[in-house]
Amino acid sequence: MAEAGDQAADKAQSFAAMRHPGARMYLIGAGLAMMADSVEHVISYWIIYEKFRSPMLGGFAILSHWLPFLLFSFWAGALADRYDPRRVIQCGMVLFMISSLGWGLLFMFDALEMWHAALLLVLHGMAGVLWSPAGQLLVHDIVGGEQLQSAIRTMATSRTLGLLLGPAVGGGLLVFAGPVWGILINVLIYLPLVLWLWKAPYGPAVSGKKQKRNAPLEGFKDVLSTIRTVTDNPTIASMIVLSGVASFIVGNAYQAQMPQFATDLGAGDGGLFYSLLLAANAVGALTAGVVLESKGFLDARPRTAFILAALWCLSIGGFAVTGNYMMALILLCIAGFLNLAYNSMARTLVQINAPAEIRGRVIGLYNMSDLGLRSFSGITVGFGGSLIGIHWSLGLSSSALLVVTLGIMIIMLPRIRGSSP
Repeated sequence: MAEAGDQAADKAQSFAAMRHPGARMYLIGAGLAMMADSVEHVISYWIIYEKFRSPMLGGFAILSHWLPFLLFSFWAGALADRYDPRRVIQCGMVLFMISSLGWGLLFMFDALEMWHAALLLVLHGMAGVLWSPAGQLLVHDIVGGEQLQSAIRTMATSRTLGLLLGPAVGGGLLVFAGPVWGILINVLIYLPLVLWLWKAPYGPAVSGKKQKRNAPLEGFKDVLSTIRTVTDNPTIASMIVLSGVASFIVGNAYQAQMPQFATDLGAGDGGLFYSLLLAANAVGALTAGVVLESKGFLDARPRTAFILAALWCLSIGGFAVTGNYMMALILLCIAGFLNLAYNSMARTLVQINAPAEIRGRVIGLYNMSDLGLRSFSGITVGFGGSLIGIHWSLGLSSSALLVVTLGIMIIMLPRIRGSSP
């Protein structure tokens, strides 16, 4: 009874995972790395816009970056199941650093061409593919079972917060250091995680648990087997579908088009007002990060995730149609809060419910849906924007997503309730 009481007390603590020294170090490093990921996008997207002025290229930037997640996420998860996740993460970090260095050199010598941008975005995407499943498995190995839910939620919050804080830092580097030195400085932000992982005493290779995740890869038979496991669990299935449709229809494609939104709102000089638009998401995400890890508030539940996703659709749609700069800031702040809230909740539900022996594969499947399908938001928002304007394309995309989200909720919630013990 005393042990159960201790576990309940741990669960009630806010930011419980951050009290674990190993989890704290990894989560801080991962947050910095995700911030560096986003900083690169802010600077590179602005230079691409200034040089080529093409909504079509903005859409292609999304496609070329996220398509590797669609094609390779499952296999990256399988690699994380089989090999030391620390080394898999380090390989991803090295690819990130090479990508930022490549942008910096091309900016420095004014040699950037469209094919360079496509190549570097694909390289950047492959880095993210390697990192994501391995990072989530490593946190499982660090904290064990008692603080697992807190660790999953804090990791998702850390990654998403870093992703949304990146625009603020990237905008600042763009203004005060310029694009060349800004993106070269960005290379150094990845180093803390790389160096800590070198000797970090965690992971299956250290704990002796490697044998539980050593199933050989069996090609598409492996994929089908994992899909069958997922479909038998309506909670996992519904969160994968929800994240997939959100990524497919809207995703984060509006970030690549933010220079045009800034221009239309009268803030298109690449300076303070553009940076504030980018930072508004980060302010909302910071608020959400605190709320999600407050004591027992907004626990991970499928119904709550659906409602938060629907509200996110409304906030993005409002941003798309407003012509008022201050209202755009407020709506982006709300969108940042809701995006972190529903996305981290969906990841939490998937990871908690995934079987331990194939957790990496299930996470990889989720990443295929959540991250890989963002490739096509470049078509709906980016390429669509070249035909009817980015305001119409984003507004119609968010409206369509709202309808689809409500439909999935109506269909899946009875199945989830029926499967509960």
